[in-house]
Amino acid sequence: NGTLVRGSTRGDGVVGEDVTENLSVIKDIPKQLLDAPEFLEVRGEVYMSRAVFAEINARRELEGKPLMANPRNAAAGSLRQLDPKICAERKLDIQVFNLQLAEGKTFQNHSETLDYMASQHFKVIPHKPLAKAEDIITEIARLGDERMAFPFDIDGAVIKLDSLPER
Repeated sequence: NGTLVRGSTRGDGVVGEDVTENLSVIKDIPKQLLDAPEFLEVRGEVYMSRAVFAEINARRELEGKPLMANPRNAAAGSLRQLDPKICAERKLDIQVFNLQLAEGKTFQNHSETLDYMASQHFKVIPHKPLAKAEDIITEIARLGDERMAFPFDIDGAVIKLDSLPER
């Protein structure tokens, strides 16, 4: 009904850890949706920007504390903190990449689900619908060339079939 109830890590792929309190302090996670179905489940990637990571490590160095290894591990560890205040101080962010379930809503395409989530004020992963293989290859190369322009680290590109029925 549009209210954040639960958030979890991916865990072992079946059962994850409940991190609802920590997700509630991430400013880019909407806490109340306007056009919400009865039940909505989304998946996303919580991350720490490279700039925030550098700030935290600089502060830790001055304090004589061990440095964090990388932004991805720092984000995962921050999300699993027992104290939501620590999580809030670490300025985590999120990019949503998939609508798992929206009871009472139907979509024909993955791009429609991303547009819907964006309309609900979720921060949605950058995406571009493409049809031709050569356009896909060109886009992957562009992402590789411009990967450092993102405020977060990326492993690569994900290619998804847009038509949900064909999936």
